[in-house]
Amino acid sequence: MLTFLDRGRMNLKAERILIIKPGAIGDLLHISPALRALKEHLPDAHVDIMVGARGTKCLFEHNPHIRRVLHFDRKGDHRSLSAFTALWHEVHNENYDLVINFQRSTLKVWLLVMAAFPCRVLVYHKTRHRRVHAVANHLETLAPLGINVKDADFNLELYLGEDDTQFASEQIPITGRGEKPLIALNLGASNRIKCWSPQSFAQLGDRLAGELGAGIILIGGPDELDLAELVMNTARVKPLNLVGKMSLTQLGAVLQRCKLLVSGDTGPLHLATAVGTRVIGLFGAIDPERTGPVGSGHVVIRHPEVPCVPCNGKKCHHLPSLECMTRISVDEVATAAKKMLFEEQ
Repeated sequence: MLTFLDRGRMNLKAERILIIKPGAIGDLLHISPALRALKEHLPDAHVDIMVGARGTKCLFEHNPHIRRVLHFDRKGDHRSLSAFTALWHEVHNENYDLVINFQRSTLKVWLLVMAAFPCRVLVYHKTRHRRVHAVANHLETLAPLGINVKDADFNLELYLGEDDTQFASEQIPITGRGEKPLIALNLGASNRIKCWSPQSFAQLGDRLAGELGAGIILIGGPDELDLAELVMNTARVKPLNLVGKMSLTQLGAVLQRCKLLVSGDTGPLHLATAVGTRVIGLFGAIDPERTGPVGSGHVVIRHPEVPCVPCNGKKCHHLPSLECMTRISVDEVATAAKKMLFEEQ
């Protein structure tokens, strides 16, 4: 049978654990403190994780807290009944005694949970009436195991492979860039209402290159090639354009070589914090208290005087102005960047 655990029940022991977390980059990195806390609390347990896409498996493949990385791609690899059934049997054969379901709203995920029969289940509940960061929210799910969110380390983790660091060294040879500070500009986001304009990024890159002698790197996924083209066509000082050319861990290795990332609320912002790179987060629609950068030394720029900030929506009702993002000026971002770099010296 499936046993659902009450949040007040403590000190549960488990030997074989499956964590289910389909989601985007930031969502996955937000559970890395929970993985660390779980392994510290149950050091002898075998912990597997199931993510939602083949491309995000690399985020955990070098993580020492994880034994095995599975993926469930309901719209791709596992769209057919035969593929889903094969995955179901794969889960069933592992004999998990605990499943932690961080994706409680999907029917097929629940079918995979049932494949672990008989097992116990912990279920994530997203906060609706409290303002709490996603990291803390995920850690709260582990309370029945005796893990206290107040005692947990909130810092995100991303473990890189040697091939990732080799890729970064080939793209950004130290000898080729000298002592220039490297600053990455992340152009896109899962929803473009969270994006700063390409023209603003181009002006910012020119400012930082001219005033600080910085090397500017453009990053982003394949869906942001159009944004990169606009920046490259507008910028006077041409950045190194790596948009659409990297895996997630290769991107992490590139960000690790940078002094600073400027980004909207999206996955690469959290990749940067996970590898120890400071960020300037540009926030408009989304509340940074929920998904802002984790750790010290980061800066969030937003304009809460705009009446609708934060709307936490996926669609702007004030287009084409998108005032929450256009109100963020190149001057205030450049000023913040210079201050952060000078503080480090």
